[in-house]
Amino acid sequence: MQLSRGIEYFIAGFSLITQKGLKRFVFIPLTINVLLFGASLFFLYDWLTQGFTYLNGLLPDWLSWLEWLMWPIAILVILFSYSMIFTVITNFIAAPFNGLLSEKVELYLTNQHINDDKLIDTIKDVPRMLGREWTKLCYYLPRALGFFILLWMLPIVGQILWIMFTCWMYSVQYNDYPFDNHKIHFKQMKDDLKSKQGLSYGFGFAVFILTSIPFVNLIVMPVAVCGATKLWVENYRQQYR
Repeated sequence: MQLSRGIEYFIAGFSLITQKGLKRFVFIPLTINVLLFGASLFFLYDWLTQGFTYLNGLLPDWLSWLEWLMWPIAILVILFSYSMIFTVITNFIAAPFNGLLSEKVELYLTNQHINDDKLIDTIKDVPRMLGREWTKLCYYLPRALGFFILLWMLPIVGQILWIMFTCWMYSVQYNDYPFDNHKIHFKQMKDDLKSKQGLSYGFGFAVFILTSIPFVNLIVMPVAVCGATKLWVENYRQQYR
């Protein structure tokens, strides 16, 4: 079943990040993820604490118990929305390093270089990589806004749609690295992922679940890049050779 295979590809990323020759390429995106996630959570917690303190001051004493109700709601909102938004922003910053990690994983799996670019050529390619991330961001934001509204307007259905959209975006985000390394157009990449939707949603669902687990989510980015590259090699690479 494609759904379970997609999950298996993500899990395979845990093994790949520990392989000799790949670990040093995992270090930079992992460090970026840890630093940004830690800093953002600190400021988010501080902002929520101050906000709830302010709101609590406006409430009469007999309604002070509402603060205990607001915290679980805020946590649910974070789990449903913050993780995906944070991932998009972090991957924008870490895009060149994720692309390099994906390239090295493909070399490890196939023993074939994607190209023979030197370091200076890779550096020159950074603006194009960031442009690709911008394309993904423009694809994500209007759809995220629409699904986020549905999340609150349609009980149960809205939540299911948001989760499905988030899973799809995780698949797009991480599978795009090996596609982009081969200079395959963003639209073509989406069409390819749609042609194997079970695989795509299974992979994205695994990322979604692990991203929602505190501390475990810190290593999701390099794991997902490695897993997505393995998925590319075994399902799409042949048709573009």
